[in-house]
Amino acid sequence: MGKRAVLTGRHFMMGNVACAEGALAAGCRFAAGYPITPATEVAERLAERLPTVGGTFLQMEDEIASIAAVVGASWGGMKAMTATSGPGISLMLENIGFALGTETPCVIVNVMRGGPTTGIPAVELQGDVIQPRRGSHGDYQIIALAPSSVQETFDYTVEAFNLAERYRTPVFVLTDAFLGHMREELIVPEVAQIPIVDRRLFPPDKDVETLPAFLDEDVAPMPVFGRGHKAHVTSSCHDAYGRRNVIDAKALDLFIRKLNDKIEKHRDEIVRVASDAEGAEIVLVSYGSVFRCAQAAVEAGRADGLPLGSFKLGTLWPFADREIAALAERARYLIVLENNLGQIFHYVQAAAAGRAHVSFLRPRVLGELHEIEDILKAVREVRP
Repeated sequence: MGKRAVLTGRHFMMGNVACAEGALAAGCRFAAGYPITPATEVAERLAERLPTVGGTFLQMEDEIASIAAVVGASWGGMKAMTATSGPGISLMLENIGFALGTETPCVIVNVMRGGPTTGIPAVELQGDVIQPRRGSHGDYQIIALAPSSVQETFDYTVEAFNLAERYRTPVFVLTDAFLGHMREELIVPEVAQIPIVDRRLFPPDKDVETLPAFLDEDVAPMPVFGRGHKAHVTSSCHDAYGRRNVIDAKALDLFIRKLNDKIEKHRDEIVRVASDAEGAEIVLVSYGSVFRCAQAAVEAGRADGLPLGSFKLGTLWPFADREIAALAERARYLIVLENNLGQIFHYVQAAAAGRAHVSFLRPRVLGELHEIEDILKAVREVRP
């Protein structure tokens, strides 16, 4: 394998391995983690590959230490990530909140499995999709991508690093046990064709008097420990210089709005959807591995003359509310497919706001993919 950071060309690859390769292609040079099914292969691949390209992988004593190491590595100037599953995310949430409040770029991969609590390691469930949005306390925005193939697992991991660096924030990649352990074709383009966003650093040669010109921006450049200016990193309410202010409501208002606005102002650049719903009366709304069921159902339904289309949520957060609202103006019926009891369904229903009838379909057995015949049955039943 040599010391190639990017394995270009055509491969037959497991989703978890593609995730690790996407991280390397994006410039990740530090990862910390703790073994957990079904995410362990991400760590195993990074443990094998990172040292060959000048990077570092650390197996930590637990998930709490893992995300702490990732935050520290990011402030040391490294593109950094961790990979885990639902129970690990639960343990990481306090430090994920710390990363949000300190505007620390990093990538967090959740290969979702059945839960709650320890749950069932080997069975997929889209049970953690609300957790990134509201898992930490306080008011904030988060970015979360949901790939639906091995190819997208690679591509979205690259994009997650780019978004993390561009907006100085943690970014989630929400894959699952199906995608993590699935093997499919992966095509990696030449290095020059992979879009990479590098960190915007605060110039070490700039005088402190120039700070306001940089800090007034939506996303300020990031200082790096040991390179020029001293930096005060605190998760307490603080001003643009990192100085704590824990008694003034106006300071809190500014602190929270800054974290929210840098995402909200750029939501149109972040949100990703894929629509195959032109002229469709009934549209299947899905994301992640379940989108594959929707695709198959649309193909089968159209062959039977059903006016069926699909709409894929590539980003779960920020939520594609405007795009769903526009879709509801064109289609009469939206059927939300999820491998859970209806977590994103309520957001779709709220965004549609009565413009279209919105219903929900879960699989026959949670943890299994939808049967195509069940989807088509729901499609036929939804029309009066």
